[in-house]
Amino acid sequence: MAFVKFDNTYQQEIKFMNYTERLNQTKSHFPFDEWAQLGPALYTPENCNELAKIFDDLIADLISKGENAPESEKVESFRIAIEATNKFNDKFNGAFIETGEREELWELTNIITVAVGLDPENYGDGEGLSSEW
Repeated sequence: MAFVKFDNTYQQEIKFMNYTERLNQTKSHFPFDEWAQLGPALYTPENCNELAKIFDDLIADLISKGENAPESEKVESFRIAIEATNKFNDKFNGAFIETGEREELWELTNIITVAVGLDPENYGDGEGLSSEW
């Protein structure tokens, strides 16, 4: 998966989409199917689908809260998803999400953050919401 640069190109890509469209578009950046196809034995379709569901649930929650939800409510949705991701990884003694996967999930979280109208640089000492928890 190519890293998305949060520059004018990405901003232009989502500029004319409504809130729900922007959030649903972020699913095109999900790495989970690729992991299931190319990853080690631990990356079964079942395991990858379980992790994907966490992000599907995050997107559904953000859509249900709506574009005008307070920032604190949107951030709370991310906290729940990131903590669920950490708990998922704990089931594998931290072996499921290693450096490469962590970077892809960091980027995915930042893509979703931008889609909801927040700036990733405002969180986690500039690293984004995934660095908060």
